[in-house]
Amino acid sequence: MLNAPKIKLLQGFCSLNFGASIEEAILLFGEPEEIQNIDDDVLNNSSLIAHYWDLGFSLFFENHFNKHFYSVEIDNKETLLFNCKLFTLNEKELIQLLLQNGHALSDKENHPWGEKRISFDSISLDCYFEHNKLVSVNYGVLDSEPNFNYFPS
Repeated sequence: MLNAPKIKLLQGFCSLNFGASIEEAILLFGEPEEIQNIDDDVLNNSSLIAHYWDLGFSLFFENHFNKHFYSVEIDNKETLLFNCKLFTLNEKELIQLLLQNGHALSDKENHPWGEKRISFDSISLDCYFEHNKLVSVNYGVLDSEPNFNYFPS
């Protein structure tokens, strides 16, 4: 079982770095419970998603450029960001934590279905709240141009 997953902004997730292969993810986390392929004709991209439902996260690998790891969606309540349990924070506390670490809020959006998104574009981080509670976090590599992915070295 995975102990306290760690968000490594602009770098990776736990000890899996952005740019890693699906094989590296499987060596680290084991076989995913489900693998899914999603095509987005609007954004002209295709992703392979490795769902680790029991561990509370899904890893996204792009299908066009060597299947590199580029994004993660997390709902594991033990997840750490800056050594703080992320899912214990309310919206104001989360914004303050990121601001203290040099990352300003860039956008907020209330969705019609009741979910609220807060975004920190400089670090490619989106946080989703329902009923004032953090329910999921998405983050990944920075996109600077169409069809360009930044993978840290």
